[in-house]
Amino acid sequence: MAAPGRRAVGMAVAALGGALVLTAATMAPAAAGTAAASAPGSAPGGSARQLPAHHAPAAHYTALGDSYTSGPLIPTQVDANCARSDHNYPSLVAAADRIGDFTDASCSGATTNEMWQAQGTNAPQLDAVTRDATLVTLQIGGNDIGFGSIISTCAGLSVSDPAGNPCERYYTASGTDQLAANVARTAPKVAQVLRAIHTRAPHAEVVVVGYPDLLPDDGVGCFPAVPFAAGDFGYLRDTEKTLNAMLRTQARQAGARYVDTYRPTVGHDMCQAPADRWIEPLTPAAPAAPAHPNAKGEQAMATAVLAALAPAVRGHGW
Repeated sequence: MAAPGRRAVGMAVAALGGALVLTAATMAPAAAGTAAASAPGSAPGGSARQLPAHHAPAAHYTALGDSYTSGPLIPTQVDANCARSDHNYPSLVAAADRIGDFTDASCSGATTNEMWQAQGTNAPQLDAVTRDATLVTLQIGGNDIGFGSIISTCAGLSVSDPAGNPCERYYTASGTDQLAANVARTAPKVAQVLRAIHTRAPHAEVVVVGYPDLLPDDGVGCFPAVPFAAGDFGYLRDTEKTLNAMLRTQARQAGARYVDTYRPTVGHDMCQAPADRWIEPLTPAAPAAPAHPNAKGEQAMATAVLAALAPAVRGHGW
């Protein structure tokens, strides 16, 4: 008979695989030409923090991004193909700022490639960026570095050495940190996307949104609830920080604004109790995809975006 830890990891990896298959089915791309939408101002299932309200509408807000933007499985799903919720952070930002002209082009599974190419029947996301856009948010890069495969690989390897760091050893066996290299290779892709946004919407405030805190910031794990080996929690945390640092640098170099969603979500990672976490673990207890923000997490990101936009809103006279 398998040891309890091995069974727990096996079940978690199986759950992740099944969830990814399920999510892939719901993430099959949306119909071309995403329609403008408005959303309620509060997320279901509790509130991370009260969203600040602004009183003058922006001209046109376009949201681009991957599943952390679209909000897979969070009620209410308004686009099953892209797993898009009307309580994702762009919808909450649009509602709080009373933006009537809002286009959410985000789609689960998107990489930087999907900025230019269709995702099934979903039009390239950059097609939604028009010259009259006043605000464009972008959250991308996680899938470029292999987010899904990293999680499944590290969960699987944890069985071999739950007290060690088998995942870190795997990704650094060549003498080079392959995940850091993936982040470095993604940097010029993000830069290219930002140049394209500025070209298409020269008068828009462009905001790059970072990724929230997925794992305990102190590096202390919670195996087998989150089935990574003890020594790999710090490694994976640092990988996410490297990704966010790259996004911050690319935003600065492109003259865009960067929104840090990591620090505001520390203490609400997937290792926390269900009532306290804003990121669901590999077996979610709240409606959300595995290792993704729940409704509270999306609201926390919306709050961070709105706080960063406040001076820009005043500057543009919105």
